[in-house]
Formats: sequence, structure tokens, C-alpha cells
Amino acid sequence: MPRLPPLSSMEAFLEVARHGTVKAAASELGLSMPALSRRIQTLEHAVGRPLFNRHHHGLKLTETGRELQDQLSPILDELRAAIARVGSPDASLRLHLNVLPLFAQQRLFPRLPELRREHPELHIDIDTMSHAEARLGDGIDVAIALARSIDPALYAARLDQDKVFPIASRTLTDGDRVIAVPEQLQRLTILLHREMPETFSEWKKAIGMPYLEPAGIDFFDSGPLMLEAAAQGIGVAFMHGHHFDDAHDPRLVRLFDFDVDSPYSYWFVCRPRALRQPAVKLFHDWLLAARI
Repeated sequence: MPRLPPLSSMEAFLEVARHGTVKAAASELGLSMPALSRRIQTLEHAVGRPLFNRHHHGLKLTETGRELQDQLSPILDELRAAIARVGSPDASLRLHLNVLPLFAQQRLFPRLPELRREHPELHIDIDTMSHAEARLGDGIDVAIALARSIDPALYAARLDQDKVFPIASRTLTDGDRVIAVPEQLQRLTILLHREMPETFSEWKKAIGMPYLEPAGIDFFDSGPLMLEAAAQGIGVAFMHGHHFDDAHDPRLVRLFDFDVDSPYSYWFVCRPRALRQPAVKLFHDWLLAARI
């Protein structure tokens, strides 16, 4: 029977395929770029075909590389899960969850006590870093993602469909310079979440004012900080209706009265094979039944 190439070469290949550059993958793995390149070459030698097309912008998977990525990634996921189950008595009921801080604060954490009462054997490790979908199977079992759509190669369940609200400090609706019409946004700063970059552009098109240009746009990667910035009068945050409702912050008001559907939704996302893991299946079923 032919010998398998080293596991380290397979892991290196998947990291490069995920990041698209040797530099980013080497940083992720804590390797030098030459060392990582050698691992890729080892796997290419074992396969007998190139796995990447090299160009000055980075690397692009060949057809062989794409096929190998699709087949190899779930196999390594299963291998990691098998090792974890053997190595830790409660590993099959430990979930590694990525979730945005605002969703966790407003919607998930208030309901977690009931999950703990129903399933005290389930333990959840929380990760709040961005780009969770790309890290599924690599330290992350499940993500609650905020996105327009999800890669069809992944399993996804939509959790909500919401409206877009312009959220601002109450001081903007009091005094001599009240913000009463959208045109006045042209002298204000708009606050956007990096996971929802097109919220304002979609909103202004929906209300029939695609020409609106604010004084500036500031981007955040934290929903709680966006709400605080809006409360302090730093700008107008374009967020979901439940972000405003669940904040229960008397300093905040909703501007205008337009009914605009958000192009973004929260999704439960995982790799299809992950649903075979008891912890993932348990959390998935509870989350959807609880309608969080």
C-alpha cells in the first residue's frame, strides 16, 4: 500500500487554500514561508500534479487542488474530532462557537441559562473573531454569522429577517438643529459594521434617495461599541431593528419612519459533516427551536 504524505503537508495545503497566500498561511501555522512551501511541494509530489497556479497576486487552486480540498477538509475534521473524543471525556459535548459580540450580548446569553438547565453536559467555548466561516473546522465548530448569503458548500440556517434602522443620539432630535429628514444625514457621519458594509447604501436606495452622501463613514467591528458611539453623538448607526429594541438605551432614538428590509441576516453556519457531532447537533436543534 502506498505511504500517505505527512499530515503536516495536508494541513499546510488546506491553510494555503483557505488564505490564498503562503505568507498568511505561514503566519497562521507559525512557520517560515520556505518551510510551508516545502510542505506544499511534498504533497504535490505525492499527488503527482500541481495543486496551485502561482501568480504575483498569490496562489489559485488548480482543478486538482480544488478537488483535493473538498475531499481532504472533511476527512481532517473527522480526524480532529476522533482525537478530541479519545483525549477528553467530555469532548463530544464541547462546542467551539463563533458569535458576534452584540448577538451574544442581546440574544444568546440571556437564553443560555435555559440551555444549561436542559443540557448541563454541554460546554461552550466562545470565539468573537471575524471571518468565522473561513475558520470552520479549524478550531471553530459552529458560527452565528451576519451575512447576505452563505457559501453553498456550508450548512446554513437563517435565524432572522430584520429591518434597517438609523439609530442616533436622542440629542439629535432635540434642540435647534433637529434631524427630521434624510437629507440632513449629509452633514453627519454614518457608522457601519464591517459585517454589514452595504447597509446604508441599500437603505438610501430603498427610500428613493441613492444620491445621499454623508459627511463621512466610520466602520466598526463591534456592535456594542457602535451603539455607544451613536449614543454619544459620534454618528448615526445603521443597524437592525432588534439591535435598537434590545439595547433598551434611553439615550438612543430611531430616526425617520421608513420600513426597509435589511439585506443581511444572522445565520447558523457549520460544515455539513459537523452536524454529526453530538454537541453541534444539540446546539443547532436547541437554537432553532428557541427561535433566538
